[in-house]
Amino acid sequence: MFLDAVTDYLDNNNCVDVIFLDFAKAFDKVRHHRLLDKLLSHGIGAKVWSWLKEWLSGRKQRVCISGYKSAWRMVTSGVPKWSVLGPVLFLIVINDLDAALVNSILKFADDIKLFGKVNNDSDRESIQQDLHRLLDWSDKWQMPFNTYKCRPMVMHIGTRNNNFTYYMGNQSLDVVTDENDLGVSISSNLRPTRQCQLAYGKASKAVGLIARTISYKSVDVLLRLYKSLVRPHLEYSVWSPYYEKDKILLERIQHRFTRMIPGFKTSSYEERLRKLDL
Repeated sequence: MFLDAVTDYLDNNNCVDVIFLDFAKAFDKVRHHRLLDKLLSHGIGAKVWSWLKEWLSGRKQRVCISGYKSAWRMVTSGVPKWSVLGPVLFLIVINDLDAALVNSILKFADDIKLFGKVNNDSDRESIQQDLHRLLDWSDKWQMPFNTYKCRPMVMHIGTRNNNFTYYMGNQSLDVVTDENDLGVSISSNLRPTRQCQLAYGKASKAVGLIARTISYKSVDVLLRLYKSLVRPHLEYSVWSPYYEKDKILLERIQHRFTRMIPGFKTSSYEERLRKLDL
């Protein structure tokens, strides 16, 4: 969805700036009383609201280091992790994050992407104002954005991009040419080469693990392991690379795996694929 939206801008001869942000310890920062206010504003009241209030209330925590324990303290913020309701409640809290924004925004849990066309100073100012609005929202709801781990940062896309500078508070945003987004490596030139290289590395390690640890190398066992542990790395977000070098790189994994099966090493690659139905 994100790459489709960016491609639409580029197809219309626009340059695009993408700003990557995330919240600092997002699930731990949600204030319980503010969350309950948000629930009421979304029409969640009566027994459901009372039940959620009781579910969040009365929680305590303490720290234990080398056998020494701190005193118990009441927990007044944070949605319970590893629960079904936790992520849902967090999404309700950030639901109005984009209410006043002009440019496009995509939210996935605590990861935020703000992007829009930037053909002139006016477009740049529009994105900068959206950044101010996001910062105002985070101050209001006491959910700060992460300013560590090289965040926030901006990626300039487009051959005619002016490479504008953006600020969040008093901090200028670092410029990146590659960024990992939900397991996909995105490059400013939008080429899939980097993602193919990462997929090849992960798949190669999985094939090596199978070769070292599996002693009973029957066709059925190896094929099941390959389809469950190796192929997903090759297929996730790289299902249609358009550079020949990227196709050859990914195909090299399957070459290596099929030669690993006893009795298949002397057969041609095409014959091995036919026998294995790959």
